Amino acid sequence: MEVQSSNNGGHSSFSSFSVYLNSLSVTPSRLARRAISVSTSSDEMSRVRAVSGEQMRRTLRWYDLIGLGIGGMVGAGVFVTTGRASRLYAGPSIVVSYAIAGLCALLSAFCYTEFAVHLPVAGGAFSYIRITFGEFPAFFTGANLIMDYVMSNAAVSRSFTAYLGTAFGISTSKWRFVVSGLPNGFNEIDPVAVLVVLAITVIICCSTRESSKVNMIMTAFHIAFIFFVIVMGFLKGNPKNLSLPAKPEHPSGFFPFGAAGVFNGAAMVYLSYIGYDAVSTMAEEVQNPVKDIPVGVSGSVAIVTVLYCLMAVSMSMLLPYDLIDPEAPFSAAFRGSDGWEWVTKVVGIGASFGILTSLLVAMLGQARYMCVIGRSRVVPVWFAQIHPNTSTPVNASTFLGIFTAALALFTDLNVLLNLVSIGTLFVFYMVANALIFRRYVPIGPTKPWPTLSFLTLFSITSLVFTLIWKLAPQGNLKAFMLGSCAVVAIAIVLIFHCVVPQANKPELWGVPFMPWTPCVSIFLNIFLLGSLDAPSYVRFGFFSGLIVLVYLFYGVHASSDAEANGSFGVKDGHVLKELTEV
Repeated sequence: MEVQSSNNGGHSSFSSFSVYLNSLSVTPSRLARRAISVSTSSDEMSRVRAVSGEQMRRTLRWYDLIGLGIGGMVGAGVFVTTGRASRLYAGPSIVVSYAIAGLCALLSAFCYTEFAVHLPVAGGAFSYIRITFGEFPAFFTGANLIMDYVMSNAAVSRSFTAYLGTAFGISTSKWRFVVSGLPNGFNEIDPVAVLVVLAITVIICCSTRESSKVNMIMTAFHIAFIFFVIVMGFLKGNPKNLSLPAKPEHPSGFFPFGAAGVFNGAAMVYLSYIGYDAVSTMAEEVQNPVKDIPVGVSGSVAIVTVLYCLMAVSMSMLLPYDLIDPEAPFSAAFRGSDGWEWVTKVVGIGASFGILTSLLVAMLGQARYMCVIGRSRVVPVWFAQIHPNTSTPVNASTFLGIFTAALALFTDLNVLLNLVSIGTLFVFYMVANALIFRRYVPIGPTKPWPTLSFLTLFSITSLVFTLIWKLAPQGNLKAFMLGSCAVVAIAIVLIFHCVVPQANKPELWGVPFMPWTPCVSIFLNIFLLGSLDAPSYVRFGFFSGLIVLVYLFYGVHASSDAEANGSFGVKDGHVLKELTEV
């Protein structure tokens, strides 16, 4: 197998400390050659995929993907996000916010779908960016996404303890114990969270098909609880609450905060749709990618949109928007009502199932990202190995599972349950850019500057719009500046559409209305990136710095070794000569 040959033979920059030091001296030349070196679809499907030795079994169908998509998106956090967006931004029109956000999520999912159909491998966004923009941009985005997955999964597993306590009427402090010698934020030991993470790790290591079955069962229970809460809301609710606030001095009507409130609410609840990206990492295990992936990804987003809209209407009928508890809208609505207290426990049980499904899907996705990054040699190839009996990336799953469990044991992470932060939004932004680049730049030696210039100008215009929206004071001047930015953005897209022809049209499945669809995704992700708080950017900067260091001190040298040894194709004589001199 290629794993063995690449480990046991050929040149290595890590054979001794002195060789490694000499390798560091040629880092600039290696960066110039490897950082933006692109792979090809055929290589990703054959040579790169063979690095894992065994192959993943194609056992999933479209209904498995729909189940995984729903399980990944409908986490417990929807109970929080709905209340917060309604109380602070949209009021009863939160249902319109969810519909708009669902449409935007569908457009973004289309970008993933085209890549996944064309390139049905487990790497998801990492592979899509690697065949478009090169090795380092792919590693930068993929590694950031993995860190986001790990941190979010650790936070989600700890929140499982809290929701389980709510379901059984037991305080969270009964499940955790405090170690006085540890600093605050790291001193609450949560063994339940660790057990949950380790149990899911075992499940995803055993079989992807069995993992899908477990997800189907838990997702069915979760949706049943959501429908129960929706029905209770319609039965106990009052249609007058859709237009009348509790306090007359507050704005009234179905749109109490106008169009701005609807779009601000859509920006917040859009994060409730994150999770479908993990489905794209299952592409290598799908029986019929051309038919199953579009139905699975798009179908899951459409179903989740309907669920969210029904939940929004139900919640808005339960209470006037100005009485909604932004932290626990459904539980608080029933708490204190005679004969209805038991509904709060049902909400806790349903949220617990949501946590488990979102955790399972996210851990499936993070392992496959790590596996394919290992195939590229930018991290040790050990992560790429597929177990011959289970046909799953056991090494990557186990490593990331233990890492997540360790974080969940000690660390109190203040991350919302389904709020995947800056790393995921950045990856969505990169995938949309990659799709336009791949469609409009001819394959082979060519000048990509028209397309790159368009992407840069459109991103800058979107960023200016976002800054004006967030920072400028209300008034006619703000409206004029926003309108001007919108006109400029539309003009940029129109000029590009008329001047630059499509160079590569997909043969199997393609995103409609190019380049408008990915442009909407680009704009939306920039807009959402502008809504994140300062700590998110601090965390992104910190982990980005670590990722750059890993690439400089390990990744670029390991991939150069693989290139010289012929792992990326025919042996490169120039690289081989350089390694011999080192």
